[in-house]
Amino acid sequence: MDTGLLLPALLTGIFCYLGVIETPWLFGMTGGFYIVGRPLVAGLLVGIAFGDVQAGILCGLAVQAVFIANLTTGGATNSEITYAAYGGIGLALATTKDPAVAVTLAILIGQTFGLIFYNSRMAAYSFWNTRAQTAAEKNDDRGIVLNHVVYPQITTFLLRAVPVFLAIFLGKGLVNWLLSNVPQVVTDIISVLGGVLPALGIAMLMSIVVKEKAHLIFFFAGFVLMAFAGLNMIALVFIAALVAYIVFLATGNASNAQPKTANQSADSTVFEDDDLF
Repeated sequence: MDTGLLLPALLTGIFCYLGVIETPWLFGMTGGFYIVGRPLVAGLLVGIAFGDVQAGILCGLAVQAVFIANLTTGGATNSEITYAAYGGIGLALATTKDPAVAVTLAILIGQTFGLIFYNSRMAAYSFWNTRAQTAAEKNDDRGIVLNHVVYPQITTFLLRAVPVFLAIFLGKGLVNWLLSNVPQVVTDIISVLGGVLPALGIAMLMSIVVKEKAHLIFFFAGFVLMAFAGLNMIALVFIAALVAYIVFLATGNASNAQPKTANQSADSTVFEDDDLF
């Protein structure tokens, strides 16, 4: 057991707790779910906790690409992105620091253990909501606060921070043992799949965003500029912003230029003739 992992694992678990939608400390959805709860931001925070920001961001980029098209319809979800981000990235930084391993661990944690704890939390919330409603019927202010605020936050912390902390603190040895004892071909497959899955996430996002096949021209143009012209991401962002603005102006002018009807043309002709006199 590596005692040096105690603080990084604890911080990672706390970040996982702060990154959910029901925690009020970072304004729930605003600063929590859509900022701290995103894998890219998680990579930065976990990298700071482990003292290796570069490795954390690289792992965060890979995991973010996989889950970039992840959708939650109502209360149903096929993967728990916050568990995946902090659990996968945290375990990867505690072991190999390989983005491909981070992707594999993130999918394993997010789609198995993450969903188990997610559904357990929802069931616990139903219990606290029933108690809060009973307290409201009795005009019990203290009972309302405890069952609506205090107890749910304790439940969320126990089901968020504690499992991620234990997975990182106790799971390092297991992950290292698996990576060192499995056949090399299995390790190669994990690396290949870890590299392919981010591309799959981008493809899923494109299938949602791209509405016309002509829009793929912009994607391939950006790919060519980055792959063959050697442009970095910052330069490509500025070029994309300029192209998007030009397209917006062109399509806006085209939509505003409405063709005149026959009656409008006749009226304008009569008006112009009257002006002559």
